[in-house]
Amino acid sequence: MSLKITKPAIDLGILTRKAGPMLSFYRDMLGLPVEGTMPMPGGGTMHRLKAGDSIIKIIEVDPQPKADGIVGGLRAATGYRYWTIHVSNLNDAVTRAEKSGYKVPVGAKVIREGVTIAIIEDPDGNWVELLETK
Repeated sequence: MSLKITKPAIDLGILTRKAGPMLSFYRDMLGLPVEGTMPMPGGGTMHRLKAGDSIIKIIEVDPQPKADGIVGGLRAATGYRYWTIHVSNLNDAVTRAEKSGYKVPVGAKVIREGVTIAIIEDPDGNWVELLETK
């Protein structure tokens, strides 16, 4: 039996050791609005940001996780390696990221006619792909 999807979006949880720099990236640099902040069961805090109809959860738990994720994009490891936000101002976002000191492992690049991507690295080394269609 297939899933019966009830929301046209996803919620993505990103665990971090330092929520402050992650919020500076997702909230301030990318401009994702904060939907709310709530305590985590067992200790910690979840910051919920809107990305269209999706929710990006920046989570700092207490006690902190025993290990860090493997960073380095597509070739570093298996599993979730990046996620995509569809935008209409890709070049502006890349310029703002570079001026703010964030790594841009993949600059604006046309991958097929009418589709341009770029990848920006968040403070924890997670990759966020921006995709623009024309």
